[in-house]
Amino acid sequence: MDAKLTLKLDKFVIDKAKEYASSHKKSLSRMIESYLKSLINNEMPDSKDEIEISPFVRSMQTGIRIPDDFDYKKAYGDYLIEKYK
Repeated sequence: MDAKLTLKLDKFVIDKAKEYASSHKKSLSRMIESYLKSLINNEMPDSKDEIEISPFVRSMQTGIRIPDDFDYKKAYGDYLIEKYK
């Protein structure tokens, strides 16, 4: 059940937060609710055994497994060397 909450914040912060929320196609209320939920979930890690993955992050899933010993710095260095030969 949703309930109403009134906050007093600096006008500049409110304006910038509204712009940010709008650019991410979210309401400011939902953005603040999401932030507060993340704080609560971090404080009570035992309440969930699994980390909840947002739908956006889940949509970026490729199904490719990266080995545990993968050296991304070396791979990127090799890529740059090959690119600028």
